[in-house]
Amino acid sequence: MAVIGGGISGAACANVLAAAGVSVDVLERGRAPGGRMASPEVRGRRVHLGAAYVTAKDPDFAALLDGWASHGLVREWTDTFDVLSPGSHERKSGPPRWAAPGGLRSLVRDLLPAPQLEREVTELGELDHDAIVLAMPDPQAARLLGDVEADGVEWVTFEPVIAVALGYERRSWSMDAAFVNDDPELTLIADDGSRRGDGASVLVAHTTSELAAAHLGDPSGVERPVADAVARLLGLDMSPAWTQAHRWTFAKPAGTHGGAPFGLVERDRPVGLCTDSWCPEGSPRVESAWLSGRRLGIELAQRLA
Repeated sequence: MAVIGGGISGAACANVLAAAGVSVDVLERGRAPGGRMASPEVRGRRVHLGAAYVTAKDPDFAALLDGWASHGLVREWTDTFDVLSPGSHERKSGPPRWAAPGGLRSLVRDLLPAPQLEREVTELGELDHDAIVLAMPDPQAARLLGDVEADGVEWVTFEPVIAVALGYERRSWSMDAAFVNDDPELTLIADDGSRRGDGASVLVAHTTSELAAAHLGDPSGVERPVADAVARLLGLDMSPAWTQAHRWTFAKPAGTHGGAPFGLVERDRPVGLCTDSWCPEGSPRVESAWLSGRRLGIELAQRLA
């Protein structure tokens, strides 16, 4: 079995298959697993530049979070976000948001049943495995699998985001994070020092998909407008000492596959599809990607057995 994609959906799928005794190769084109849960080192410190946090509704995923917490891999961060809208500033409570002191990528590493193989797959014919899983955003899966309408699958489009880390000489804000509504430039601002628990004076801002789409060829081009937008929205009287942008061409699904928890099509062998767009619960998030990979792994383990 080959699982292509080393994000949390691929790791969850591989974890289930390995537990069922299925031999699994996890193939990832990057040097490290994590996918959109990437937390690269910036200025000598891990920064959450992908998914902002983790929440749990499903009892199985909540149990997994509890296990991670007992081993120090996650910490409860906050249940209160600011909400910034034109002409208003509110604070709203919601479900607990969890973060990872070692970066969210550490959770993917914990799930992987074996070291992932650094390999980019350009066509499925390269592989001689008896089944394949494409654990990746739909546009990337479509490049490998092609048209799937005959199989009853319609690809979901994904929107881009550019995440910008901003390092300041001192902290001068009082929020953990803020959702930003109806702004031309930003949708989210998160205090990464609060999130990671080390108190670093680092913010991470996520752009709108429109701003990201205009700068996919030059992500660093958004750093100045993002810094200006953060100052405007938070009332900061200082500029960041440094900034660093990270492009996510396929950051978030614009829709879902309805009630389907995963995809499974037949070619010369079974090809499974899983990611956060396969979300019967209707709200794509980290938990959705994990559930999709896990549910696909259970189905494939039964078939292969």
